[in-house]
Parts: sequence; structure tokens; C-alpha cells
Amino acid sequence: MTTDTSTDVFEEHRPVLLGVAYRMLGRLADAEDVVQDAWLRWSGADRSAVREPRGYLVRVTTRLAIDRLRQIKSRGETYVGPWLPEPYVTDFGDTAPDTAEQAVLADTVSLAVLVVLESLSPLERAVFVLREAFGYPYAEIAAMLERGEAAVRQLAGRARKHVDERRPRYDVDPAQRRDLTERFLAAASGGDLAGLMSMLAPDVRLVGDSGGKSKAPLRVLESSDKVGRFLLGVAHQGIPDVTFRLLELNGGPALLVRSGGKPDSVVQVDVVDGRIQSMYIVRNPDKLVSLADIA
Repeated sequence: MTTDTSTDVFEEHRPVLLGVAYRMLGRLADAEDVVQDAWLRWSGADRSAVREPRGYLVRVTTRLAIDRLRQIKSRGETYVGPWLPEPYVTDFGDTAPDTAEQAVLADTVSLAVLVVLESLSPLERAVFVLREAFGYPYAEIAAMLERGEAAVRQLAGRARKHVDERRPRYDVDPAQRRDLTERFLAAASGGDLAGLMSMLAPDVRLVGDSGGKSKAPLRVLESSDKVGRFLLGVAHQGIPDVTFRLLELNGGPALLVRSGGKPDSVVQVDVVDGRIQSMYIVRNPDKLVSLADIA
């Protein structure tokens, strides 16, 4: 395999590798670092012995991501306020050949699921991602992680149960989410506070991530009254030179809010029975850097 060919093979599988690493870490910069490390391993490997490049590269990427996740957890970093994953522009392209698989990929990269995955062990998270997002057989996951198949099945069962118990319920109909997001955008940009309030479920939750570097609630807000009062305060305070852009992030429609042409925040909602059940607002500037060049 020539250098050019080996590069082409790696680039062909880069979207999948980044998808694995991002789901493992929830941080785009860390995921890109892991994929770069995987490239270094690939470029220095004896590729003549590699019969299935994709499997080899996913195995290397998964192990590197497990190591990175263990390092992050061992540092015991204290995060100011609620934590949300870094927003990730999702374009599944050729990695999702049909609508059903697109729905699975979108679900496993959603903010709600990634928040729950943060509480799994690195091995549980790896098994969940490989099995649920990418459909790898248990035997193949066991070989990737150098574990017995029975142990991998136990890890998968624990992870699946944990995710099912803890993630918020929401409707996955993309058309409904997009419609409600567009209505939210229209109400927000038009100052229609009554319209905003009418979209909120009575037990709506608002999770704001600032990392202590910008203004956002330091606790999760629950109930339409508290969330409504927060939105009212934001409306009264205003955002200078504000513009909105609707785009797809983490498998669903989201609002990119700019102030003076620079990313100010990302807003995404989950929908239940036609009303907003959860609202996620990312305002940590470190997590918005990758969105600065979006037209």
C-alpha cells in the first residue's frame, strides 16, 4: 500500500473515526486529537498485515479514546455549572445509507444521550457507542477491546439500562423538532414572549452551559414558570447586534445565535407531544470556536 493510497484509505474512514471519538469524549477538540493520533498509528503500522482497514482504524481510535477519557476522569476537573457536550455539526453523508440508520446515529449523538454517557465508565461508553451507534457485533467489539464476549455483553446491558433509565423522554420526529425550533426562532427574534411561553411544557427543563465564562444559569431550571422568567430576562436584557442561523447540530435542528457576527450561543430543544420538554443552551465560548466560520 503506497503512502498516497494509505492516506486515501484513512481519509475515507475519517468521518466514522471522528464520530466514534466524539461520542466517546463529547469534546470536538479531544476527538480530533484522538483521530490525529490514530493517523500517526496508521501511518507507522505494517499495513500489509491489515485485512480490514475500517475495523483496524475503529479499534485504534476506540482504544485511544478510552485512554483519553480515563485521563480526563483521573484529573477530576471541576466544571462550573451544568456540563453539555460541545456542539457538533452533523452531516452523516455516506455513513448512514438509510433513514433508519440516520435516526440511530442522530439519537446516539444527541445532547441528551451524550450527557448521560458522561456517567458511564470508559469501557461501558465504548461498548455502547460501538454497539448502539455503529452496530458492531459483540464478538467484534470484544476483539477490539481485548475482552471476552460475555463480559462485553454485560457491559452493553449495563450501559443500555443506564441510558434508558436516565435520558429524558423526547419525540424523535425531525420534522416536528424543526417546526418547533423555527417557531421558537420566530417568537424569539420577534419578541413574542407569549408565543414562547405557549411552546413550553409545564415541566420543561433548561440546561445552560457557560463553564463560568459567560452568563447562563448555574443550575438546571425546571418548570415553565422558571424557564419563562429566564427567557423574559434574556429578552429584556437583549443581545447586541444579534442574528440567528438555523442549522443541524448533534443530529437535530438548532439555533446558532451570533452577536456582532461572532458565536454567542447555541440553543437546541427536545420535543414531547408538540411542546418543548428540554432546552439546551451552550454559551461556553471554548465550545463555540468550531462554529465561528459557518456562513
